Amino acid sequence: MVYKSETLSVVKLSDHTYLHISYLDTEAFGKVPCNGMFIIYEGESVVFDTPTNSENSRELIRFISSELKSKIVALIPTHFHEDCIGGIDEFDAHGITTYASKRTITLLNDNKYQFNVPINAFRDSLELKLSSETVVTHFLGEGHTEDNVVGYFSKDKVLFGGCLVKSVGASQGNLDDANVEQWSKTVANVKAKFPEASIVIPGHGKTGNTALLDYTIKLFNDK
Repeated sequence: MVYKSETLSVVKLSDHTYLHISYLDTEAFGKVPCNGMFIIYEGESVVFDTPTNSENSRELIRFISSELKSKIVALIPTHFHEDCIGGIDEFDAHGITTYASKRTITLLNDNKYQFNVPINAFRDSLELKLSSETVVTHFLGEGHTEDNVVGYFSKDKVLFGGCLVKSVGASQGNLDDANVEQWSKTVANVKAKFPEASIVIPGHGKTGNTALLDYTIKLFNDK
């Protein structure tokens, strides 16, 4: 662990990839730890999912900028729920560009989010360059939500599954906006797209390997 406070933790997972963990108070599940990811390469960084509110997002931005000496060039929310976009206004206030799928933008607009910085929209896939390396984002089907995307950094073989992917032993969780019928198929698509992934980050709970994908597929196949 490279950073820890009462509201935010940061864990280095590989040479260039970090896990950020913040907390969301929920009625159904209590205080829930929420995972996000960021990648640093050649002094620039891409963040997947904000921490859960403006305060801990400010904390993360400050840590990346001041302690890790990296300029955040992009924020990519993996779906429209609060555990992915709760701090989006803080990234917005710092002039950090948000890239989101058209599905996510539609859902954010439906929830009356207003932005000072234009959001860059993509349909099903996005490639961002960090110097000579590429960070990719793909929509591979519905599951936890109709807009959930995943992120991948091939140099470190790290896959950010977000809430589409469950930690081993987890329950199905919040199904309010889920497509339970498609969920397993979508995760199978993820597994086929990134067969070389060695680190897999779920939206909540412990990071692991592709066993998380297998677990999630089985979890939503068992009726």
